[in-house]
Amino acid sequence: MTPELIQIQTGADTVPLPALPLDQVREFIRASKAENTLRGYQSDWRHFCGWCEARGLGPLPATPEGVAAYIAECAGHLKVGSIQRRLNAIAEAHKAVGLESPTHSPIVANTMKGIRRMKGTAACQKSPTLTDDIRAMVDATDSGLIGARDRALILLGFAGAFRRSELVGLDVEDCAFSKDGLTVTLRRSKTDQEGAGRRVGIPYGSNPETCPIRTLQGWLELAGITSGPLFRSINRHGQVQSGRLAGLDLARIVKKLAERAGLDAAKYAGHSLRAGHATTAAIAGASERSIMNQTGHRSVQMVRRYIREGSLFRENSAGKLGL
Repeated sequence: MTPELIQIQTGADTVPLPALPLDQVREFIRASKAENTLRGYQSDWRHFCGWCEARGLGPLPATPEGVAAYIAECAGHLKVGSIQRRLNAIAEAHKAVGLESPTHSPIVANTMKGIRRMKGTAACQKSPTLTDDIRAMVDATDSGLIGARDRALILLGFAGAFRRSELVGLDVEDCAFSKDGLTVTLRRSKTDQEGAGRRVGIPYGSNPETCPIRTLQGWLELAGITSGPLFRSINRHGQVQSGRLAGLDLARIVKKLAERAGLDAAKYAGHSLRAGHATTAAIAGASERSIMNQTGHRSVQMVRRYIREGSLFRENSAGKLGL
């Protein structure tokens, strides 16, 4: 099939240029956002379309009044962040077909402002795993392959302050061992969708039982892994599989070990390792810059939230009252 042509004007001449095939254009557009974001938008857009259909309204283009009514109804059962994501999905759907988004209208903006004021925007974060928690979780791991993997997983995740997707996305080729420590190359992350890459240093631990480097080397040697995914599933026969763990697997492992360590498993998940690093480092007096260098945060406000958590009792004026 002959590709469509785009006409461009150069002086007195009109020069036809071959256009990119539409399927390739769509592929590039999809690649402009993370897969998880796209899946969320698709789900949210389907929900909005269903809501509109049930009320005889057109979703595209949607009216500002219709969108305001939709988010007002959502406020009865969704958190503020979820409602905002649905607004983002509606805006993206309109942008994709060249229509002005109704989400920017005053009635929608004021409705959302009222929802924020009435419901609040405080985030419900999972509890951070502090160093004592990590030690207890390591002590609670199984023997054999599963235990070796789980120890390496939580210790590397804690020491590197990695996001779930970063940790389970690592390959052996991303790890460079040296006498100074371990250098981990993150080829892509949430804040680096274009794949510029970032290197994270992991120093040797003082205790061999909780040293992230020694436990990682032990896992690789025991599992016989020399290339490909760093952390893999293990079947019921004790055989290491070729596929990598998923983010949900990490959350499941953290919850399992938290429960064994006597912690409330409902309060912990995969993000607890990353949050635990930042909070523990803040308690120990680490600077904002050093924490951000390890976590890869671009926003100092996010890091300061962890520092505030870590300083709740260490720098508390109530302790100076002589009570």
